Amino acid sequence: KIPGGYMKSEGKSSNREVLVCRLIDRPLRPLFHPAFFNDTQIICTVLSYDPAYSPDILAMVGASAACAVAGIPLLEPIGAARVGHMDGKFVLNPSFEDLKSSRLDLVVAGTDSSVMMVESEADQLTEEEMLAAVEFGHDALRPVIAMINALAKEVGKPKWALPEALVSQDMIDGLAKKYDKKIEAAFAIQSKQDRIKAITTIHDDITASFADKPEVSSLQISMALDEVKASILRTAVLKTGIRVDGRGSKDIRQIECEAPFLPKTHGSALFTRGETQGIVVTTLGTTQDEQMIDSINGDAREHFMLQYIFPPYSVGESTPLRAPGRREVGHGKLAWRALNPVLPTKEEFPYTIRIVSEITESNGSSSMATVCGGSLSMMDAGVPLKAPVSGIAMGLIKEGDKFVVLSDILGDEDHLGDMDFKVAGTKTGVTALQMDIKITGITFAIMKQALSQAQEGRLHILDKMNDALDGHRTSVNENAPVIKAFKINKDKIREIIGPGGKVIKDICEKTGAKIDINDDGAVQVSAVGANKLNDAIARI
Repeated sequence: KIPGGYMKSEGKSSNREVLVCRLIDRPLRPLFHPAFFNDTQIICTVLSYDPAYSPDILAMVGASAACAVAGIPLLEPIGAARVGHMDGKFVLNPSFEDLKSSRLDLVVAGTDSSVMMVESEADQLTEEEMLAAVEFGHDALRPVIAMINALAKEVGKPKWALPEALVSQDMIDGLAKKYDKKIEAAFAIQSKQDRIKAITTIHDDITASFADKPEVSSLQISMALDEVKASILRTAVLKTGIRVDGRGSKDIRQIECEAPFLPKTHGSALFTRGETQGIVVTTLGTTQDEQMIDSINGDAREHFMLQYIFPPYSVGESTPLRAPGRREVGHGKLAWRALNPVLPTKEEFPYTIRIVSEITESNGSSSMATVCGGSLSMMDAGVPLKAPVSGIAMGLIKEGDKFVVLSDILGDEDHLGDMDFKVAGTKTGVTALQMDIKITGITFAIMKQALSQAQEGRLHILDKMNDALDGHRTSVNENAPVIKAFKINKDKIREIIGPGGKVIKDICEKTGAKIDINDDGAVQVSAVGANKLNDAIARI
């Protein structure tokens, strides 16, 4: 296939390729031995392509097999599987054609004993159905792991000899004994910026105390401090059930919603949860505004777009603004998956929809703030959603057989915890599920509790959203285009266009309307204001 557009050669990775890279990276990264610091690069190249199936599952399996035979210290290889849901049954590795009628598109990756990663889009499936789909996929990927192990046994290179741990337990114990009270006091500070400032002061004190020991690097100091911080945060939660900001395990931070928020947009919302905030804007366009996509599957047009923007000021940093990275692309796609199942059909609502989420402040789960704000802003724009959607991020602290599931996690709880489990959905069911596990040994019983607890939190957030806006506007915003679609006889198309496009150009100039005609005689006319629209239609 020759690439489309102005450039006829491959350039930077497309968003689709970035998302597949994340699917490969997320389950493998936690399984590298903690003492292994060598730079490691995995490159997956599609050499031959069957357009009936996605190559992402094959790439994940291939990456795992490559690590297994390379001899690097991977704790366990992973397998991967895609799961669909058709006619009330789960389908393993469905084709693109199958997915058109499937109520589920779920990718699961894991080791022989544990699930490590889940990524999905669902048509309001229940929590029980989602959990069953994960179990179905995990059972299906186990034979692949057995094949990888057999391959590594036959052709694998010798295992790497691991170096000693970079940070000794004596160093960790020494820091804990000297600084544990100061760290506990810092964690008790509820303001994120003040808490960071207090932790930074402690870090600087520790660094100064090792000034006469040049053999101790700054990396070792940071790693030892992280171990102490993790121990203090995790022990406190397991013993008392009280988190760093004073909440219980199921408590949701304060939520404030406002819609509309901006006066001249087609639809807008401000969503604030604790110290995480997003301004989310919906813009409506015509078929001429659809995104043209050139991919290995062929050319396509997308009428629903979502951009997630994470500026450095949202976390108090000053860094150059560059193109969206893997994280931004991944978070935006997660929010897209959460909202896409509740959109009206193009026949019901013939608009192109673009959502932009600008994160103005972040302390955990800005992707779920994008979901909530995106739902509100679309309803403010008059998009007739099937149902409002909210999202919540869940966490986990687990030591041995004891564990605590945390609702609406902070950034520190994500960084120092064992799981990042994001669930989005309506009152009826789940529309998106994303799970990343940092440890092995997560059971389906833990997942079931996390899903149940997430449902409670999701419904609580939906109630807060409904207080701001309990349904979509009955008409589109006065700043948005009004669209009328109708059919004409195909023989009349040339008369509307005119010689050299003169007639249609004249109508557009005089009325300010946009006119789109396809070869079947389908006409779409759009204009800002009903009078302009009716004038254009009358001239046609």
